[in-house]
Amino acid sequence: MRNHFKASLLAMTVAIVVGGVIASASAQNAPPPAPPSASKQAVENRKAAFTLIGNYFRYFGAVAKGNAPYDEAEATKRAARIAFLAGIVEDAFPEGSNPGEPDSKAKADVWSNRAEFDRKLKSFQADAQAFVDVNGKEKNANDAWKASVAALAQDCKGCHETYKIK
Repeated sequence: MRNHFKASLLAMTVAIVVGGVIASASAQNAPPPAPPSASKQAVENRKAAFTLIGNYFRYFGAVAKGNAPYDEAEATKRAARIAFLAGIVEDAFPEGSNPGEPDSKAKADVWSNRAEFDRKLKSFQADAQAFVDVNGKEKNANDAWKASVAALAQDCKGCHETYKIK
């Protein structure tokens, strides 16, 4: 009977230790929800990044429509800044950082459909870098340049339509 008791005690101890290890590993794999201050900071960061992206991009829309002249130095500077900011956006949507309206216009779908959101964000980042490359090669607002501007604009529009509260 004493051996049975020891075996049971040993089995329970092993079960507790294994359960603790599994729980610890699961907790390490899942990102913790952002604390309220981090959530507020994430919202501020994404608002700032999107405001800057929009401000830098407006010039390209005006050039593509023929409402502003193409300036190589200006286009190069703005394209590089948009590509840089596209990378920052990735960090501006941590898990649990959606306080809802009126503080944020991000739909809950950003987090509930994260794989699709991340796919769209990667496409935006790739198109932003491709635009930097096209702008560097073309050095004028030709058809290839305009197509690259249109691809970038479509990325913005597609994400806003899907993930932004109007």
